[in-house]
Amino acid sequence: MSIELLSPSEMAEADRLAIASGPFDGIGLMRNAGAVVAAIVLERYPDAGKVHVLAGPGNNGGDGYIVARLLTESGVAVSLWTSGKPRENSDAAIAATECPVVAAPLADFVLEPGSVVVDALYGAGLSKPLESDAVRAIENAASLKIPVISIDLPSGVSGESGQVLGNAFHAEVTVTFARRKPGHLLLPGRQFCGEVIVADIGIGDAVIDRVGARTFENTPDLWQNALPSPAVDAHKYKRGHVGIFSGGPTSTGAARLSALAAARSGAGAVTVLSPANALMVNAAHLTSIMLRQLDDVGELHSFIADRRPSAFVLGPGFGVGDKARELALAVLGDGKGRAEGVEALVLDADGITAFRDAPASLFITAGARDAAALVLTPHEGEFARLFSGLAKDEGLSKLDKARKAAARSHGVIVYKGPGTVIAAPDGRAAINANGASWLATAGSGDVLAGLIAGLVAQGMPAFEAACAAVWIHAEAGARFGAGLIAEDLPQALVPVLRALFASR
Repeated sequence: MSIELLSPSEMAEADRLAIASGPFDGIGLMRNAGAVVAAIVLERYPDAGKVHVLAGPGNNGGDGYIVARLLTESGVAVSLWTSGKPRENSDAAIAATECPVVAAPLADFVLEPGSVVVDALYGAGLSKPLESDAVRAIENAASLKIPVISIDLPSGVSGESGQVLGNAFHAEVTVTFARRKPGHLLLPGRQFCGEVIVADIGIGDAVIDRVGARTFENTPDLWQNALPSPAVDAHKYKRGHVGIFSGGPTSTGAARLSALAAARSGAGAVTVLSPANALMVNAAHLTSIMLRQLDDVGELHSFIADRRPSAFVLGPGFGVGDKARELALAVLGDGKGRAEGVEALVLDADGITAFRDAPASLFITAGARDAAALVLTPHEGEFARLFSGLAKDEGLSKLDKARKAAARSHGVIVYKGPGTVIAAPDGRAAINANGASWLATAGSGDVLAGLIAGLVAQGMPAFEAACAAVWIHAEAGARFGAGLIAEDLPQALVPVLRALFASR
C-alpha cells in the first residue's frame, strides 16, 4: 500500500493533474470511482434488501449517482436521497442526469432493517458540521445498526484533521481513491472509517509524485532503507555510542530503560551518565551498559572528548531545573557548534519540562548552523508546556500542531499518544497507525527515547530514526500484548528488529 497521505487540497490537485494528462476526464474519473464502489457493494452485501444511496451536491454526491445507476442496472433495489443539487454543468450534474433513479430529499429519508447505506454526502474536504437532515440520517442508520459504505471518508469526518464535525457516520467500509487522507489515520476519524479500501481510478503514481506529498503513513517503507546494519569490519564504536543522563539515587530506573533500548537498537556502546550520589545504585543494575560519573557541564565535555558519543538522551527520571537546561544546551552546542561526533540530543520527559519557562533558549540553540539535531518526544501535557499557543488552538489538527512545533523548535517532534505524529522542521510528517494500548504504561516513553537515540547514533537521520523507533516500539508492544510493562519492552524489540532485517 502506498504510504503518501494527501490533504484534501492535494487530492484536488491530483485530480486536476490527472484530468489534464488523461486519459480520463473528470466525469471519467467519477465513473471509475462509482464503478469501484458499486462492485464492492455487490461483493460485500449480496443479500441486502435495499441499498440507500445518500448523495450530496458535490463530487462525492456525483460518485453516489453513479453507484445508484450501476446498482439499479445490476438488479438491486435502490433508493436515492439527495441533499442539494449539483452545480450546473459540473461532473456531478452529468452523473445525476445519467442516473435513472428518482431522487427524494434527504429530509424524508427512511430506512428499514436488512438494508445498506452508501454514504456519498460529503467527502474529505468537509469543513463545517453536517446539517440536521444528515445528522438524522446518521442517527437513523446507527439506531438500526445498518451497514454503511462511505465514499472517500464518512460524512462528518474532516479529511484534513480527522476531527468529527458534530456527527459522522460509523462506516463499516470506507472506499477512497488514489491515496488515503490524514483523516483516515488521525483520531478520532480513524475510528469512524472501518475498513479502508484505496481504489485505483486512473490517477497514477506519476501524478501523485507531481503533487509532492509531505505527509506519510509511518510504515517500514518510509525508513527501512535507512535502518542501520553493522558493516563487516564494524567494532563497537563504529556502531555508535549513546550517552544516557541518569537522575538521582531514587530516580535511576528510567535512564536504564533508555540505555537498554539504545543497546537493543544496535548501538555498539551505551553509557549511563550518573551523578556521583547515584553511581552505586546504577552500578548494581548494569552489566553490558557502561557507567560514568557526570555531575556538571565540564564533566560532559570531558566525556565527549574521551569517548566520542554520537547521541544523548536527557530527561527520563532526570529532574527539572538549571542542570537539565545547561546539559541539554551544551550537547546541542550552546550556539557555538556541536562537539565533533555528536549527532543528536533526544529530549524527553523532564528534559522537556525543564524548558517550559525558557523554550526560546532551546529553540534558538537548536536552530544554530552547526547544532546537533534535536528530537523532542512530548506527550500531550509536555507538548503544552513548550508550545502552549499551539496546544490551545482548536483549529489545528494534531498533524498541524506537530508540524508547526517542529518548525518553531528546529527539531524533530514526536507528538506521542494515540495516533503519534512525527514531524521534521523541513515539513515532512508521518502518522503512526500501529499503536497499541498496552504501551500506556510507565516507562514506555523512556524506552522509545533510547531507541531513537540508538538509531541516530548508528547514522540514521533524525526524522527517519524517530519514525522507525515509533513504529518498532509500537509493534513490539502490540506483539507482546496483555501484561506488558516497560521492563519487557527492550527484549520485545528483538523479534521486531529481526523481522525487519530479514525482510530487507
